[in-house]
Amino acid sequence: MSQPVPGTSPSPARRSVLRGSLAASAALTLGGAGLAAPAFALSGRPRAAWGVQTGDVTSSSGLVWVRSDRPARMTVETSASESFRRVRRHHGPLVGVGTDFTGTTALRGLPAGEQIHYRVTLADPDDPRRTGEPVVGTFRTAPDRRRDGVRFLWSGDIAGQGWGINPDIGGFRAYEEMRRLDPDFFLCSGDSIYADGVVEPSVTLPDGRIWRNVTTPEKSKVAETLAEYRGNFRYNLLDHNVRAFHAQVPSVVQWDDHEVRNNWYPGQILDDARYTEKDVDVLAARALRAFGEYTPVSTPHARAGGRGRMHRVVRYGPLLDVFVLDMRSYRNANSPGRQADDTTGILGAEQLAWLKKELAASTAVWKVLAADMPLGLVVPDGAANFEAVAQGDPGAPLGRELQIAELLRFVKHRRITGTLWLTADVHYTSAQHYAPERAAFKDFAPFWEFVSGPLAAGGFPANALDATFGPERVFVRAPERANLSPMESPQYFGEVDIDGHSGELTVRLRAEGGAVLFSKVLRPGRVGQ
Repeated sequence: MSQPVPGTSPSPARRSVLRGSLAASAALTLGGAGLAAPAFALSGRPRAAWGVQTGDVTSSSGLVWVRSDRPARMTVETSASESFRRVRRHHGPLVGVGTDFTGTTALRGLPAGEQIHYRVTLADPDDPRRTGEPVVGTFRTAPDRRRDGVRFLWSGDIAGQGWGINPDIGGFRAYEEMRRLDPDFFLCSGDSIYADGVVEPSVTLPDGRIWRNVTTPEKSKVAETLAEYRGNFRYNLLDHNVRAFHAQVPSVVQWDDHEVRNNWYPGQILDDARYTEKDVDVLAARALRAFGEYTPVSTPHARAGGRGRMHRVVRYGPLLDVFVLDMRSYRNANSPGRQADDTTGILGAEQLAWLKKELAASTAVWKVLAADMPLGLVVPDGAANFEAVAQGDPGAPLGRELQIAELLRFVKHRRITGTLWLTADVHYTSAQHYAPERAAFKDFAPFWEFVSGPLAAGGFPANALDATFGPERVFVRAPERANLSPMESPQYFGEVDIDGHSGELTVRLRAEGGAVLFSKVLRPGRVGQ
């Protein structure tokens, strides 16, 4: 069992960090025309006032995202230096009304382990000489040498429970704190928006203080239309901390329920007076399209409707593979979870087969299973049903636990080393160690699960544990009452630091304000820890 340790800070030589000029470029003021909807009648040159994003960066590739205020041709120039003396040009798409004026350009053939400086230019499609002011950003490609090491952050749950962008406290402050830590990338573990979360102009806290929110029309009701889902993604980009962070740190993004609606599952028909559209599959298709338009992800997704795919492997050099799971799109209906036969589970049969194949083929020292929901924490859905894997029965696996048992058994018998689980979802931070000697199901190797969040949402008390896989809560930090605002409870994010020489992996659970609450060092080359 590990004890809390003092905070650590990254070496300033780790990356060539852009500070003043990059932060200033990313922290654009979204007033006036910047907040207006794109219109064909706008005069002047295309503007990219919503900043830039990068995603799914590997040792040789990455994705760059931008949004225009009108139809435009997207071009990305990359360089080894901030001066852009020598550039390589990457031709992007024509952005227009079909994608809400967003566009993503794939960068290929990048050098491994290098700082990449880029600038995005938007040009009038009818007159390429009419270009807007370039927007700049930077990111570091994954290393191709083990000794270079890897360090990333993770969290989730953004703009939830009515706690939106509060200018009185500086907006989403945790993003600026994460930016200063300068990680190689950020893993967003789901609930990247709260499409079902209405943001009111103000909320009175129990102690009488007033929480003030930036508001928009799309956040004044639950999202149902494609335009409303798009507006939820735009809302987060109103925050200058978020834009500055995206301009410096690439992301690996997965989704969970609140990108669509709380606790949704395929085939669900809503009994909720707030919704005129009751078919969740219709809502999910619209949400997935908006997600694909506003998030740079490398998997095929539904830009024009239909079913997409979220699960993927992001290979980050010889030390790390990130297995991005989708525990939402393929699950069965939420239920009491006591069925003795369940081949669909929470991943679906196809995704489970894919995951087993990719885990067995991975040569990375560490295999992070990025889960949008926890395994052994009991997450209820109403009085009788359950939302995650566990259902509170401490005995042999039942319901969705059967599928997880199959996966854990596979990892043990194929002797797959270096696995650990990262998640968010429950709005507190904790560390759970799972071991067969404490479990009802014993055919697996020990492993760790780390929880961190929320990043900009309400805090909630700790969930109960389900003993089926023998979890022990080694550390937890959670509020005692539900839905504490970010003014009442700190926000949380986690850090993973893999040493290039020893291969050791250190997990740190961090609180907003700089404190390291808990730290655990894991050794490489082991089946279980």
